[in-house]
Amino acid sequence: MFLGVSIIADRFMASIEVITSQERQITIKKPNGEKITTTVRIWNETVSNLTLMALGSSAPEILLGVVEVCGHNFDAGELGPNTIVGSAAFNMFVIIGLCVSVIPDGEIRRVKHLRVFFVTAAWSVFAYTWLYLILAVSSPGIVEIWEGLLTLFFFPICVGFAYVADRRLLFYKYVYKRYRAGKQKGMIIETEGEPDPPTKVDVEMDGKMHNSHGDEFVVREAGFEEKEMDEEEAYREKARILKELKQKYPEKETEQLMELANYQVLAQQQKSRAFYRCQATRILTGAGNILKKHAADQAKRANNYGICSEVSANDFSAKVFFDPGAYQCLENCGSVALNVVRRGGDLTSTVSVDYRTEDGTANAGSDYQFTEGRVVFQPGETEKEIHINIIDDDIFEEDEHFLVHLSNVKVISDGIDANGRDVNHVDTLAGLGLPCTATVTIFDDDHAGIFTFEEPVVTVSESIGVMEVKVVRTAGARGVVVVPYKTMEGTAKGGGEDFEDTHGVLEFDNDEVFKTICVNIIDDEVYEKNKNFFLELGDPQLLEMTEKKDGKEEPLTKKEEEERRIAELGRPMLGEHVKMEVIIEESYEFKSTVDKLIKKTNLALVIGTNSWREQFMEAITVSSGNDDDDEDESAEEKLPSCFHYVMHFLTVFWKLLFAFVPPTDYWNGWACFVVSISVIGMLTAVIGDLASHFGCTVGLKDSVTAVVFVALGTSVPDTFASKVAAIQDQYADASIGNVTGSNAVNVFLGIGLAWSIAAIYHQSKGDKFRVDPGTLAFSVTLFTIFAFICIAVLIYRRRPEIGGELGGPRIPKILTSCLFFSLWLMYIVFSSLEAYCHVKGF
Repeated sequence: MFLGVSIIADRFMASIEVITSQERQITIKKPNGEKITTTVRIWNETVSNLTLMALGSSAPEILLGVVEVCGHNFDAGELGPNTIVGSAAFNMFVIIGLCVSVIPDGEIRRVKHLRVFFVTAAWSVFAYTWLYLILAVSSPGIVEIWEGLLTLFFFPICVGFAYVADRRLLFYKYVYKRYRAGKQKGMIIETEGEPDPPTKVDVEMDGKMHNSHGDEFVVREAGFEEKEMDEEEAYREKARILKELKQKYPEKETEQLMELANYQVLAQQQKSRAFYRCQATRILTGAGNILKKHAADQAKRANNYGICSEVSANDFSAKVFFDPGAYQCLENCGSVALNVVRRGGDLTSTVSVDYRTEDGTANAGSDYQFTEGRVVFQPGETEKEIHINIIDDDIFEEDEHFLVHLSNVKVISDGIDANGRDVNHVDTLAGLGLPCTATVTIFDDDHAGIFTFEEPVVTVSESIGVMEVKVVRTAGARGVVVVPYKTMEGTAKGGGEDFEDTHGVLEFDNDEVFKTICVNIIDDEVYEKNKNFFLELGDPQLLEMTEKKDGKEEPLTKKEEEERRIAELGRPMLGEHVKMEVIIEESYEFKSTVDKLIKKTNLALVIGTNSWREQFMEAITVSSGNDDDDEDESAEEKLPSCFHYVMHFLTVFWKLLFAFVPPTDYWNGWACFVVSISVIGMLTAVIGDLASHFGCTVGLKDSVTAVVFVALGTSVPDTFASKVAAIQDQYADASIGNVTGSNAVNVFLGIGLAWSIAAIYHQSKGDKFRVDPGTLAFSVTLFTIFAFICIAVLIYRRRPEIGGELGGPRIPKILTSCLFFSLWLMYIVFSSLEAYCHVKGF
């Protein structure tokens, strides 16, 4: 039964992970008016840990208390409340003691959110102190309605205090704060310090603008103040991992590197309590290591996708089009040749296509000769040329263009009709491809030319190596012209850091209409924001014929004198785009790989499911439970051991039964949440009856059965989860920080809800809800005293001699673990002795 509860609790925690991982987009408006869109978590981490996460890990204990009261005619029972106190003792002493001891020698783990830890620790001690007060002081033996309701209302008050401590609200807001984005998406890290100069930053959420100067909504919801969130840090971290793996395994393919990087990022990522709980349960029940399974599955899926080549929609259809679709020529070239090709279809057939010129800015008769006709592709021919005559003149004019259209494509086959006459049959398996219109630009050659870049801004990939920039010469191409150029730094740095400094002179020969500048771009494979630099053209100079002859003056011929006269009439000049901005963006392939890695490292995708088929496949599959801290980085799953097969066959009934629970993708996890908590309630009702029968069989009281056996059975998954979290996580929050919060939630929800219902019921009947304070009050008092000792030891361990709550030098680590285990054993012994009246209680 405990295994069944663990498995359905695993489904419950998976739904909680999906729910709390929901994100929303916000738009940050910078002072310069630029808007940046980013995503943040909807759920605050502290709130989710104390509400849904704590409810998920403590659901069996909480529901056991409620079910017991409702099932015993609303009379108090000993099993539910003592299970809650016993589970709290096990969590506080055994789990924390184990987490202290499993840290490798010389390593430490500290609580990161210390303010939240202090708040939850104080509330956990207060919860059990309050329980003693209402049992033995306020109204001994009787629970009033206000006592039960106040106990229940302490739950949202506790969450509110923890949220205030986490977000530094109320009195915390007078402390200067700075925010930066953490490595986990949507996580905001605050630091204290002197305030920065006031900066106006607006945040747009849900269509509303919020200003950072006076709107606390920005601080609470968006998670930043005076500084925009920077998610590039997470990208850089994942890019660094990819780069290191590429250097370590140069022989591996990209998809294999993706598998390694996916597993490594998932292993290093900060995880929630729900994740560790699910992971521990699945390893325990033979379902395998979910991290390695997920990484391997992603790699297999990626290998199943091929690169799709671009093909025609109908491979049997012949397509006729221009290749290329744009042409340039000088005014004095005589004629221009346009290339027409056919692709696809039956190459043994004859294909014809009509063509016709059309005026643009160039006019037929004065700039070019009007042309129309038909091109016929004989069997086996795939290319044809169309020649169009260009008309030359000595008039200065702008560059002009005209168009050439293709139309009326036919596939022609020869045949003989019934009368023996030759006929042409037109087949419909032919058509125009793209481009079916060609543009011909005529460059005027009567002017020295206007020199310009084609575009004012160009974006290049960091991995391009050598960037080629074209400088075009328009409105003329007469004479030899030199144009100086140079690079200028922007946010991108020269000198070989982001690009190599380049400068020089372009020399345009007579009738030459473009030149190319080459700039080396440096690819460092480090994820960066887009950077820019500039290319600038200097004043063009007309190179005289005498200057090309080593400065020697020679008499000019009549032809050369005429050329100089004409050239003088059209001096070269700069055009519209003299300074071009070059934006260096991250390599598309590298960025695409990192983006895929970002999407695949969402922990909600790792433990969640998207279909019933997937759930049933997981239910019948046996996998190994490799430890995450092994040295094998390949993320390859090993064969299951005998233990894994045994555990699988012991739990396969529960796995198949709970595979009917809705997948976590439905209703964003809420369908799975509702069904799972309902099933947990039914199972805990059965466990309560079985525990009572077991106690009667072996001669144990319900209070002893609850403290020793039921509390132990419900806490085993949490034990494994905390152990894995202590080893893997760099902080102690996930392993011990949530223990104190769960202990407080157990009392406020498990006892507060059950006793409130019972007190209201008895009040409606004109009676009092009576609770025997004896054994429960003694257990609560004993636990509270030991909890003070435990928390004091943890605080003392933060001193420099040890350095943190978990781990540290070998001797202090062993002594701490032995102390905590001894406290739990003493709690069990004294509670049992009091239950059998060997020790005087209350």
